[in-house]
Amino acid sequence: MNIESAGLDAKSAYKLLIGSIIPRPIAWISTESTSGVGNLAPVSFFTCVGRKPPKVSLSIQPKSDGATLKDSFVNIRDTGEFVTNMATLPQVFALHRSATEFEPDVDEFDAVGVEKVASALVKPPRIKDAPVALECKVDQIFSAPDGLHHIVWGEVVNFYVRDDLYVNGRIDFGAIAPIARLAAEYTVVDNAFVPPLDPAVLTERASRRMRRLDGQGEEYSAVDSPTWSASGSVQG
Repeated sequence: MNIESAGLDAKSAYKLLIGSIIPRPIAWISTESTSGVGNLAPVSFFTCVGRKPPKVSLSIQPKSDGATLKDSFVNIRDTGEFVTNMATLPQVFALHRSATEFEPDVDEFDAVGVEKVASALVKPPRIKDAPVALECKVDQIFSAPDGLHHIVWGEVVNFYVRDDLYVNGRIDFGAIAPIARLAAEYTVVDNAFVPPLDPAVLTERASRRMRRLDGQGEEYSAVDSPTWSASGSVQG
């Protein structure tokens, strides 16, 4: 099947993108408003874009109404700082709840039940128990003509790495349970390999469906749920 993108509305194109580009790492972004209110937001249109200096990229859409800027973007724009916290399995429910569209005056650290820890070089706090956190200062902001869709490049000015994970200048990722985004679902990274693999392993793995951890049927898709939103926000 070929599906020409010119005939798709934004929601339909988004469904195909989030099912095609998988798994996507999640930047659990912590920011602080100019009045000192903490904000959290999971961003899965996220990647690194440089190494010297180290930089990350965030793609941020408007809220579910399609017309209002997300608080996280407003804070990033107005303060020039943010923290990219690593999303891991022990904190997945808090992370999921942080996609709720809280009112701007609600401190989302308190609302979802995670603790703040002071960052080393930026004002926004990092998330306690996040094993890795990248403290960032805004490098560039690229805005779409509609003024609602934005790409943020942030320079990483400080790496927080939990002490036990820092080994010979690298991060011991095997001791972490990182999570990623599929379509509207999550996945936990719990295996690693370097090719080649035994042909029997390839055959066995390629011919079986992904295992669900939530008890839903294997054909279930959260994208089909009435509470799903193409904004990435949690509804209902």
